[in-house]
Amino acid sequence: MLVGAGQVTNRPDPRVALDQRPDPVMLMVEAVRAAAEDCDGTPSGGTASVGHRLLRRVGSLRTMGILTWRIPNPGLAVAAELGIEPAEQVLTAVGGNMPQTVLHDTARAVARGDLDVAVITGAECAYTQHAARRATGGPSLHWPTQPLDTTPEPVVFGTDRSPATDQEVARGIHLPIHAYPLLENALRGAHGWTLDEHRSRIGELWAQFSRVAAGNPFAWLPEPRTAEEITLPGPRNRPVAFPYPKLCTANLQVDQSAALICCSVEAARAAGVPEDRWVFPLSGADAHDHWFMSDRLELHRSPAIRTAGERALALAGIGLDDVTAVDLYSCFPCAVQIAAGELGLAVDDPSRPLTVTGGLTFAGGPGNNYTTHGIATMVARLRQAPGTVGLVTGLGWYATKHAVGVYASRPPDHEGGDGFRWEDVQARVDAEPACPTDVGATGTVTVETYTVVYDRDGVPGRGIFACRTPAGARTWAESTDRDVLGDITSTEGIGRTGTLDATGVLDLH
Repeated sequence: MLVGAGQVTNRPDPRVALDQRPDPVMLMVEAVRAAAEDCDGTPSGGTASVGHRLLRRVGSLRTMGILTWRIPNPGLAVAAELGIEPAEQVLTAVGGNMPQTVLHDTARAVARGDLDVAVITGAECAYTQHAARRATGGPSLHWPTQPLDTTPEPVVFGTDRSPATDQEVARGIHLPIHAYPLLENALRGAHGWTLDEHRSRIGELWAQFSRVAAGNPFAWLPEPRTAEEITLPGPRNRPVAFPYPKLCTANLQVDQSAALICCSVEAARAAGVPEDRWVFPLSGADAHDHWFMSDRLELHRSPAIRTAGERALALAGIGLDDVTAVDLYSCFPCAVQIAAGELGLAVDDPSRPLTVTGGLTFAGGPGNNYTTHGIATMVARLRQAPGTVGLVTGLGWYATKHAVGVYASRPPDHEGGDGFRWEDVQARVDAEPACPTDVGATGTVTVETYTVVYDRDGVPGRGIFACRTPAGARTWAESTDRDVLGDITSTEGIGRTGTLDATGVLDLH
């Protein structure tokens, strides 16, 4: 179960020099200490405190892969600062699903009796790193280092794998901001929305998220925004990739950290953690969709989310109506819309918003670690309403990897009480039909979805197209024709035909 949750948001402060701002290790240390204090809801009472007693028993310290700072074993550095000696340090692979997936693994280990107390944490200092690089004569950031040859290696959790095929990369899909707009526009095409209707739906959804962030003390951007402010491009909201301006994208330029303390009932009781601080992971499920977008039958769907969500709820012995609080991974609006559709959640229900934090745009998107913040916020929410249930999702790569977890401020109802139920549903997802592909296609094709990528000055640079051949196979195309790029951002491009040449350039009709 979870007994401590800590969060840190280190906002810009002109009184503090960039090279004096905390590095990722120190942010994680601060978050773990906050989680320890959270175990009984009071500031630390020193070495005799409830949280400190638990930290002395930590057997595994599990850190999310850090994007802004690479050392061999960050968990070892955090443990040294905390003065603890966990037998195991774990470092994850890349993926926003990782905090939820690691929580599943940790809860299973505790339920089996393999672990007594574990800490899950992560941090990013992208704001400080970016500001130092941009500053004229900027300071060097003397963040901690570790010798490569003598530092003990951590246990690596998860595997890294390229998220895109060679053809996808060749047509311009290099980053999430190139992939998710394709999924977003595929949603519009599938539902038959006009460009204006689609823009309005995105704006209203994200405005709701900004209102939630306004009530989150750890949010990086806590000001509520209107739908028009969010979707209307401007000097402070430049277009990034159609249909997304900057305020529709994950905000990576943050300095944030979060930490969770997971332990057995026995450890909590021995340390003196009050029972009203206990929050139980009831169940979880993990799966990835067909790994490459090229192979997915429908780009606006996610069989993995649907299957994992169904199983997680069934394993918890509840239905969707029993869930009172939700945090869907929200790197881009389409990620929320796809997950909501697969899970059966309304996107416009004010009584049950689809975020408890405000999401990655407004609360903050610290690399792989956002979902640790989502879980930490959910812990606080469930404590405030005893007996309630929450659902949290994590997502990695291009809506590829998914993790769904169910939490409650009560023990599981099934036999065993403290038990946690998890299922790997990958075999069921793998059995889903795939889309045929034709990487060498030429001739007449039909546009399935597309995006236009802009440079930092707001100038359209490249159009990326997913197309279908007359035989129904998917292939990828591109265009740099400014007239074409302007046209498909003002009038619908889905369903139009064009001629694809052997170099992958599409001449749109």
